[in-house]
Amino acid sequence: MKPKLNASNAVAALLCAALVLLPVYSAATGNIFILTLFTRIAIYALAAASLNLIMGYGGMMSFGHAAYLGIGGYAVGILATEGIGSGFIQWPVALAASALFALLIGALSLRTRGVYFIMITLAFAQMAYYVASALSRYGGDDGLTVYKRSDFAGLINLSDRTQFYYLCLGCLFGGLYLIWRIVNSRFGLVVQGVRSNEQRMQAIGFPAYRYRLVCFVIAGTICGLAGALLANNTDFVSPAVMYWTRSGDLMVMVILGGMGSLFGPVVGAIVYLLLEELLSQFTEYSGLILGPVLLLIVLFARGGIMGLLGRMSRG
Repeated sequence: MKPKLNASNAVAALLCAALVLLPVYSAATGNIFILTLFTRIAIYALAAASLNLIMGYGGMMSFGHAAYLGIGGYAVGILATEGIGSGFIQWPVALAASALFALLIGALSLRTRGVYFIMITLAFAQMAYYVASALSRYGGDDGLTVYKRSDFAGLINLSDRTQFYYLCLGCLFGGLYLIWRIVNSRFGLVVQGVRSNEQRMQAIGFPAYRYRLVCFVIAGTICGLAGALLANNTDFVSPAVMYWTRSGDLMVMVILGGMGSLFGPVVGAIVYLLLEELLSQFTEYSGLILGPVLLLIVLFARGGIMGLLGRMSRG
C-alpha cells in the first residue's frame, strides 16, 4: 500500500526524523534532560500504540491495559532480584507473562460487550495491582528497585542514555511496523470488520471471538515489551504503574493523537507528556489546566490531532 502525501503523513515523517536526530541535538546542546524525557515518551508511545490496535482498530475499549506495563516491568525486576540479569531471559519472560495474562483477560472479557467489557478489563487490572502490592518479597506497596539493567552480552549497553534511547525508539518503530502489517493483513481486515458488524462477519464464516482474542493477546504482548523498557528506564517498578489511572492516561494518548490512525498514539503521547511536563513547572495543580485543554482538543478536533491534520490537508 502506497502512503498518500498529506499533512498528517508529513507531520509523521518530520516527527520520525526529529526523534532519530534528537540525541544529536542533545549532545550538541548538552541538554541531557530532553533525551531522558523522550526516552519515556517513546516507551509510553509504544504502550499507547498497542492499546490503539485493540481500541482504534478492533473496537475493544480496554480500561486495564496498563496492567501489561506492570507485568512486563515486574518480570524484569523479579528476575533481576533473583540474580537473573540476562535480557535474553528477562525480556522473553516479560513478553510471555504479558501474553498469558492477556489471554486470560481476553478469554473472559471478550464474551461480554460495552460497559461490561470495560469493567471486566478494569477489574483484572486492579487484581494485578493488588497482587503486586502484596508481594512483600519484591517491595510490596513501596515498589521494586532494579539495581542492574538487563544485560545483552555486551551487544548493547542499556546504561548508556543514547544507546537505550535508540533501543526504545527502535522498539517503537518496530511495534508500529508490526501493527501496520497486522492492520493491513487479512487478519487485520477481519478484526476491523468485526468491529463494524460482528454479526455479519460471523454470518459469512469468520470466528469473530478467536480473531478478537488473538488481536487482544498481541496488543498485551507489545505493551509488555513497553513494561520491560520502562523498568530499565526508571530502574524501578511499582504497583502504581498498573493502576486504572495509568490505563486512563494511555486511552487519553490514543484519543488525543487520533484513534484508529497508525501514528496517532505517538503524537498523542508526545503532546500529552510534554504538556504534563511543561505545566508541572508552573504549578502543582497542572491537572486543572491539562484537563480542560485535552477536553477542548477532543471536542473540537474530531479524530484527534491526526484527524484534524487530515481534514486540513483535504480542504
